Amino acid sequence: MTELSTVHAATDELARTFAAFRAENDRRLAEIETKGRADILTTDKVERLNAEVGRLTDTVAALETAYARPGQARVKARGAAAEAHAAAFSLFLRKGIDHELPGLERKAMSVISDPDGGYLVAAEMADRIVTRLQEGSPIRPIASVMTITADAVEGMLDLGEAAAGWAGEVDARSETTTPPVALWRIPVHELYAEPRVSQKLLDDASFDVEAYLAQKVAEKMGRAENAAFVAGTGVGQPRGFTTYATAATADSARAWGTLQHVATGVNGGFAASAPADDLIELTYALKAGYRSGASFVMARATAAEVRKLKDETSGQYLWQPGLAAGQPASLLGYPVVEAEDMPALGNSSLSIAFGNFREGYAIVDRQGIRTLRDPYTAKPQVKFYTTKRVGGDVLDFDAIKLMKFGA
Repeated sequence: MTELSTVHAATDELARTFAAFRAENDRRLAEIETKGRADILTTDKVERLNAEVGRLTDTVAALETAYARPGQARVKARGAAAEAHAAAFSLFLRKGIDHELPGLERKAMSVISDPDGGYLVAAEMADRIVTRLQEGSPIRPIASVMTITADAVEGMLDLGEAAAGWAGEVDARSETTTPPVALWRIPVHELYAEPRVSQKLLDDASFDVEAYLAQKVAEKMGRAENAAFVAGTGVGQPRGFTTYATAATADSARAWGTLQHVATGVNGGFAASAPADDLIELTYALKAGYRSGASFVMARATAAEVRKLKDETSGQYLWQPGLAAGQPASLLGYPVVEAEDMPALGNSSLSIAFGNFREGYAIVDRQGIRTLRDPYTAKPQVKFYTTKRVGGDVLDFDAIKLMKFGA
């Protein structure tokens, strides 16, 4: 079976399963309306089909990502300096021989050379790590990402608009107000991974230690990044967008530094009557200028609950599966991003985010990834202490809205 036919088969199965889910959920809703409760067998079938829709959605996304990833044979040719550095770095990983690395890094990468004992990873390995971080993180693809060579990035923030007025030909012109501006600053924090490899494996010439490290480092860093971008404290790590104070007030009346929430009025759930209205209100709390690039962000279990909701007027389901290549599932026409670090449904939980994260949240990467080889502290294992520096914070507090499952 070809790659394309495999994806088509998976999307066809997703479409069939979602159709079955809709039919059973319609039956469940009809039973509630006529008898006051749903039959337990119907409810169980709905839950099983709902879980299968979630699994197939993940499968389709994984297949599309895997087939879009460039293969090793298609890696672009490296220059002489990069080839020399890659060879020296491989020798350093396998044998700990590093006498060539300092000079090569000063020559080829002077901006990010590291004189204090760690070494920049080979470009190909760094690219693999970065690529897998982008594939594994649900927040990176929708946020703005900057790469810097300092320990922080700063910028000016426009907090208002200049005033304007009308005047006749000879009327006096009074001074108009000037919009306030502020400074924003996002520092980078050190993120590390420390995979171990046995010395025996390192001595085996057929073992691709660079590929192994790239995979393990990306997995470890990806999990840590995802958690921080959603719920990080901002102390020694990025600050997550769910950690800010929230208020029900609109943008014009809310203090800067506070995110707006829309409350369902029910702890841990949607309103019993017209639950879809809460989601519609959430989308329209976001200004029209932001909505064109907006996404929903929620955990898998929350998405499973949202899939059951229908528009009571039209009878249409609010959630639709992504059946075209590269197309994610959608809710009210907006993409749905599953992030398992989002809060689970609970009393006053902020379990759904909706916003233009490209405008609202910034991720800052410090250029360069480095590795320190340690063959001593865990013999016969060799530890590779690998670090990168990353930051993250909310830039525009009008661009992200949260749903509060409570009063």
